[in-house]
Amino acid sequence: MKPYVLEVHENGLAVFTINRPEKRNAINYEVMDGLGEALKVAVEDRIKALVITGAGDRAFCSGGDLSSFHQLKTEDEAFEMLDRMSELLVRLFFLPKPTVALLNGIAVGGGCELASACDFRIARKDVKAGFIQGTLAITTGWGGGTFLSERLSPANAMKMLMEARLYSSDELKEMGFFQSLYTGDPLESCQSFLNKMLVLEGDVLQSYKRMFIRKWTETRVEERVKQEVRNCAILWEGEAHHKQVDKFLKK
Repeated sequence: MKPYVLEVHENGLAVFTINRPEKRNAINYEVMDGLGEALKVAVEDRIKALVITGAGDRAFCSGGDLSSFHQLKTEDEAFEMLDRMSELLVRLFFLPKPTVALLNGIAVGGGCELASACDFRIARKDVKAGFIQGTLAITTGWGGGTFLSERLSPANAMKMLMEARLYSSDELKEMGFFQSLYTGDPLESCQSFLNKMLVLEGDVLQSYKRMFIRKWTETRVEERVKQEVRNCAILWEGEAHHKQVDKFLKK
């Protein structure tokens, strides 16, 4: 089974689905390859918006696949993986088209980093999400902390990162992390959210998105992400992180 699915709809919507429900849609190197493919397709003229979601109804994305990455022990080994994914998320963040994280299930750790790289987050009413990296004795390492600081108020962003816990969908909507909650079919709900945008010309949508891209360029988002990745890699090498990962894998 292919670990991702990429579909293009007639209305100009590209949908990238992480297809690893048995692993709670955790990200491995193959999923990274797929996201890179999706980002190449998303810049084509026929695409008006990009949606990212997960297969099944349990998880949007549970972050990095620890069974794939637990062998990374040193700062340099960790940095190579973290930097590769962060570069993809920077491309997603700066994509000159509207992007949506469609949360069909729980999002934790790197799953929240992926969601925060998107312009909008739509979630099922009962979904929980949280930046739980702190419980593994590391920080966000794919740029999620930087992206979150651009999405939310400083106090709410700092609270989400430092508490390292799961939040309810209502809490997340109140904080501004979720823009809309749904109870029916995920893709139909997403289409409904985007309908008014998708009837506009793609050039109009891109022009508006570029207004924000200019701001993010001026606030040096990419440079800040690089520092975030390096900080996480340093913590990754620490004994505290490896101890927490071992404890997690033994569950």
